[in-house]
Amino acid sequence: MSRLRRLFQSSMDATKKAISGSFDDLMPPPEKYIFNFNSKQELNKWHLYSDSEFGGLSSASLQIPESENGSSTGIFSGNLSLEVTQGAKWSISRGGFCGMRSKKIYTENWVNSPGQMEDNSWQSFIYVPKDNWYIAKIPLARYLPTWRGNVIDEEIEMNPSRVLGMSLSVNAEGGVPGAKSGPGDFRLELDWIKAIRTQ
Repeated sequence: MSRLRRLFQSSMDATKKAISGSFDDLMPPPEKYIFNFNSKQELNKWHLYSDSEFGGLSSASLQIPESENGSSTGIFSGNLSLEVTQGAKWSISRGGFCGMRSKKIYTENWVNSPGQMEDNSWQSFIYVPKDNWYIAKIPLARYLPTWRGNVIDEEIEMNPSRVLGMSLSVNAEGGVPGAKSGPGDFRLELDWIKAIRTQ
């Protein structure tokens, strides 16, 4: 079978599938678990980063320890340091950040889209009470466009069909007024992350 014929056939098959399905098949579900920190396999979906890649001294880890009752959670922890190694290959003016970045998210009929721009970053801040479980709901409208950690002062709307991944980060300095800041140890326990359809 020629390449053109295979392409035509796969296009026809996709069209037949779309026509024969119901409207519900074309809509994403009301909510969908994107990450569920209940097994060590979840660790493969994340990449850790810190200022240590640029000469800083901060460190981070992500673990999913075995629990006696069978309900596991992820623990993102580490140490934030403002110190910077002199003479490092990459020079930064200040340290004090760590994060965990997901590998690319490809979920059928949810966020996958060709032609994404890798450099677009959107940030939102959350307050988490100490020593208590908390469900943080963050509407897309609360995300701000950023470039290298700085908010871009432009009216730009996020395109949800171009979301490729997500990350969680902690910073020793900056952030929002009233948030805990400064160097030292940090620990964040995670149960799950899910997307919720609002329309």
